[in-house]
Amino acid sequence: MVEEPVEKPAARAVGRTAAKAAGRAAAAEDAVPVLRVGQVLAALAWYARLGFLLSWEHRFGPGFPVFAEVARGRLRLFLSEHEGDAPPGGLVFLRLADLDAVAEEFAVVPRDEPWGREVELTDPDGNRLRISDAAPASPEG
Repeated sequence: MVEEPVEKPAARAVGRTAAKAAGRAAAAEDAVPVLRVGQVLAALAWYARLGFLLSWEHRFGPGFPVFAEVARGRLRLFLSEHEGDAPPGGLVFLRLADLDAVAEEFAVVPRDEPWGREVELTDPDGNRLRISDAAPASPEG
C-alpha cells in the first residue's frame, strides 16, 4: 500500500495565499520598520541627515501623537510618537550605497565585518541603525 501525503488545512491556506500574492505582480511587497520617537520634528531632522525625506504624517486630531513615514528611494521607515507602537531602542539594518558619505556626515569610521563594511548610529530616541554597504549575502560569506 502506498501512502499519499496528507495536505493539512494550514498548508493549503499558505499555498492559496502565496498563489494570490504571486498573482498580484503589480503590488509591491515590503516590510516597514516602526521606530518609536519622542518628537517627530527632531527625528525628521536627524533622519534627513541620512537622506530620508518626509512622505506623509498623520495625527488623529490636534495635540495627538504623530505617525509619519520617511523615505529614501524605495526604503521606508515609520516614525511614531504613539507609546504603544514600538519599544524605544529598536534596531534596523539598512544597506545603503553611500556608506562613506553617511560615515562622513556622522563623523564615524566604518568597520570591516565578515559581511561587509558597516557603521552603527543611534538616533536621538535611542533607536539603533546598522548601516552596511554590502550586497545581500549570508553571514557565512
